Amino acid sequence: MESMLKRALVTGAGSGVGRAAAIRLGREGWRVVVVGRRVDALVETVASSGLDASRFLICAADVGSVEEVEATRTRVIEWMGGVDVLVNSAGTNVPRRGLEVLTYEDYKTIMEANLTGAYLMTQACLPGMRERGLGTIVNVVSDAGRQASPKAGPAYVMSKFGMAGLTQAINAEERGRGVRACSVFPGDIDTPILDKRPSPPSTEARTHMLQPDDVVECVMLAVNLPPRALVEEILIRPR
Repeated sequence: MESMLKRALVTGAGSGVGRAAAIRLGREGWRVVVVGRRVDALVETVASSGLDASRFLICAADVGSVEEVEATRTRVIEWMGGVDVLVNSAGTNVPRRGLEVLTYEDYKTIMEANLTGAYLMTQACLPGMRERGLGTIVNVVSDAGRQASPKAGPAYVMSKFGMAGLTQAINAEERGRGVRACSVFPGDIDTPILDKRPSPPSTEARTHMLQPDDVVECVMLAVNLPPRALVEEILIRPR
């Protein structure tokens, strides 16, 4: 997007798709705010990029917290003025995830990390995008956000259906003001969240899954389209 200032914010940037997206954006000339819970993981992301660390701003934050998202927004404005691309990639799950065993506390944890976080970050970035009349929001959802799966668990499924709905709502309300959103629906990805499954997949099984960089190709497609174009949904699965 040549007319943009190339300022991005990526949540869940400490691992998996978020880390891969932050690195890719940095290598393509973007200034990148990396957001996640753990400072050490974010530092590792920046180091893994092989780029000058000054291209990144590390913001340790719980995206499900109104106060921490607002503090992040303030730091972002001070550092680079605003955000042109938001990638909502933060997410979690729990081992005890089926309806029979899911606790309310675990339900809240999943919903806050996956859905509330995406909503709060979107609300934080939208005013600046509206003012400039330009912006892209990419929500890294899951194919569990299109079809429920027992392996995902109901809280995760609900949160991902909600993220897909958030994307649709952004496009319904904001496309006339130059802001667009895309849902990326990946199938199984070899990321650390797999370790939270009741029975984590084997090393062999993981080799047949998508890799984070595969999903980032979809993210970059949504980001790099000309401003006049909008791709609303991308479904990607292992071959």
